[in-house]
Amino acid sequence: MRVLLINPHYPLSETPSPPLGLAYLAAALRCASIPVRVLDFVVMPGTQQRLAAAVEDFQPNVVGVTAVSMNAHRALDLVRRVKALDPAIRTVMGGPHVSFRAEETLAENPDLDAVVIGEGEAAFTEMIERLEAGRSLHSVAGIVFRSGGRIHRTRQRPRIANLDELADPARDLLPLGRYRALHLPVSMTTSRGCPHRCIFCLGRKMVGARVRYRSPKRVVDEMAKLAQFGFHQINIADDLFTASPRHCRAVCDELRVRDLSVPWTAFARVDSVTETRLRRMRDAGCTAVSFGVESGSDAVLRTARKGITCKQVMDAVKACRRAGIAPHASFLLGLPGETPETLEETLAFGRRLEEEGVAYGFHLLAPFPGTDVREQAESLGIRILTDDWSRYDANRAVVETETASAQDLDAIVADWEERFLQWLGEVDDRRRSGTASAPERAQLENLEQTVVVYDLMMAEFLENRPPLPLGGAPPTPEEELQRLGVEGARVLRRPADEVLGALETAYRRGDLLNRRRNGRRVWQWRDRIE
Repeated sequence: MRVLLINPHYPLSETPSPPLGLAYLAAALRCASIPVRVLDFVVMPGTQQRLAAAVEDFQPNVVGVTAVSMNAHRALDLVRRVKALDPAIRTVMGGPHVSFRAEETLAENPDLDAVVIGEGEAAFTEMIERLEAGRSLHSVAGIVFRSGGRIHRTRQRPRIANLDELADPARDLLPLGRYRALHLPVSMTTSRGCPHRCIFCLGRKMVGARVRYRSPKRVVDEMAKLAQFGFHQINIADDLFTASPRHCRAVCDELRVRDLSVPWTAFARVDSVTETRLRRMRDAGCTAVSFGVESGSDAVLRTARKGITCKQVMDAVKACRRAGIAPHASFLLGLPGETPETLEETLAFGRRLEEEGVAYGFHLLAPFPGTDVREQAESLGIRILTDDWSRYDANRAVVETETASAQDLDAIVADWEERFLQWLGEVDDRRRSGTASAPERAQLENLEQTVVVYDLMMAEFLENRPPLPLGGAPPTPEEELQRLGVEGARVLRRPADEVLGALETAYRRGDLLNRRRNGRRVWQWRDRIE
């Protein structure tokens, strides 16, 4: 039985990283000797032609699709398109969105056959094994499935107790080269679980309140391998890397013992860091820590059950600066109790953080299925404006409070976006005049090149370009790059020097390849990084 896993489209603006969850699923399937492939429509266009070719080539018996709320509609569209290609293929979805509205999703989408709840490695693998054996799915814990015209939910599956038993993520099945060409980070985890009760978050419900840790040796083994892939940064994507001082210290010590020099970042709570801990993290390669600050109002923080204060935020960011780690902060507007006055408090607090050298941004509350803020919206004074999940990107308002309207919330984010674009324009002016700093130039050029490469990938520019015949006196790769730059500029309607610069950078880094194929020379993006 063959399984095709699909990562549906997810916006570049959300800074996607290679799909870690699918890589873990694929690894679990391979350990059970189940043939598996991954199709990633984040870094390649999800055309019907590409989907049909993958299905025709691999002939999968099961297609699994992951999704969060904002791209659930795209995942379900893929499910429908797969069934149109071959109605016999079993379709399965996983991820936080369907984990908390499994029955509803199945009822609304007859082409979807099953949903895997929460952690999927064991449940999905067991499901495939039972399907292959022609046995009932009723005994597979942790799934919801369609059978005999009815929807059935099985018993809850215990969470994986020992994370070291999980196989290493099957990243060799992912198009890592495309993510690297886009200057995106690669992610990994050192733990699962979150002990906190924030009303807007699914972490605790999705992966449990008890934090389970991987051994420091396994963690650093993986970081050492990722370091060889050439990504500019590793993101530790734990809900809370600093939840256990002991675990944090052990990972950092293991990195230092091995003298592994690799830049990495992590998420943390402001009440879980100290200057000593941050210095240890810095000495182990940590360059930045991201804090969920959420609000500049202590009253709003209490209602949201965040469990922190604004003073703790300020203390934490100052400790970061003293320790030599860049602090990042994220605000979440529209929480229960939000008023024009609390919004002003948050804006003022953001300015104070900026004076401390903190990079920060705004998101807007999205009441995802399963969150307390959604289930208790009425009692919390939250008005949910839509259940159009495609709008749940936290960039535009889908809720409002009694006195903070959607227009008020949108205006703050729109103003912040405008100020960011204005800053980019100012950096560009300084670059042209030769007065921009090196970090400013690097940030702007990386952003420009990321957008160019992404647009070329989505336009299938290299795939649609005819290969050049071998023979005679072929042009050098540098000469061909000049032609590619001109042709790409015409396709994208961008300045030729901008497109050429992006292509030259990708070629220099080994993300753009010039190869011989069937007697011809072709250009292609690097997919696999071994």
